Amino acid sequence: MDLGLEGRGVLVTGGSGGIGQAVCRVFAAEGAGVAVHYHRQAATAEALAAELPWAVAVGGDLGTEAGAEAAVAGAAAALGRLDVCVHAAGIWPEAAVPLWRMGLDRWEATMRADLTATFLVARAFLARVAAQGAGNLVFVGSTAAVFGEAGHADYAAAKAAMVYGLTRSLKNEIVQVAPGGRVNAVCPGWTVTPMTRSALADPALVPRATRTMALRKLATAEDVARQVAVLASDRVSGHVTGQVVEVAGGMEGRVVHERP
Repeated sequence: MDLGLEGRGVLVTGGSGGIGQAVCRVFAAEGAGVAVHYHRQAATAEALAAELPWAVAVGGDLGTEAGAEAAVAGAAAALGRLDVCVHAAGIWPEAAVPLWRMGLDRWEATMRADLTATFLVARAFLARVAAQGAGNLVFVGSTAAVFGEAGHADYAAAKAAMVYGLTRSLKNEIVQVAPGGRVNAVCPGWTVTPMTRSALADPALVPRATRTMALRKLATAEDVARQVAVLASDRVSGHVTGQVVEVAGGMEGRVVHERP
């Protein structure tokens, strides 16, 4: 299906990461221009941009006002337009720490990377949407926002604020400046990416996790990326806004399969 994204300009924050790279490739395959954002992985982002037909690498620390604004402005300037922002940047602190043992430094670092950065990117992008009268925003959250995640309350709280509080507020705000503008979110479950590689190396984790999924398999980055592109498409999702789509194989907050 043609998603009608050809010629569009798309910024993918965290474009040098596992899901971010897949998102960049899906948009490029649809004929869109792609700004591959990075923070520290400049070489990875530049290599990916060189691989795609119409792409550029843009840097910036999204946890700062200057960095977020530079990423949005740099993407628009390099591509000549900016129609879509996919905010896929974020961190998942690997160590499982119960809240009563969690230090304030970890809590604040997670909030800055996963929530404050979201606010700063959304603010910079929506200011541009207000100026041009059009644009769509897609957040990449997590099923931790839906079901919670023991040992990662900081991450779950940040992602829940993103995919519920921000998504559902901004879908009402964006139309004040762009009548057809839309804001949606995807929530991946366990997905095979470089960020989850070490956790998934535990042979007991996958059987335990997939017992809560109807499809009983992990997602690929491409599974997530394709859903992001669908939500970004006015042709396919033009009447879809404020939605949180789980890409998690039918995950539930309970055991679906009794046997491991």
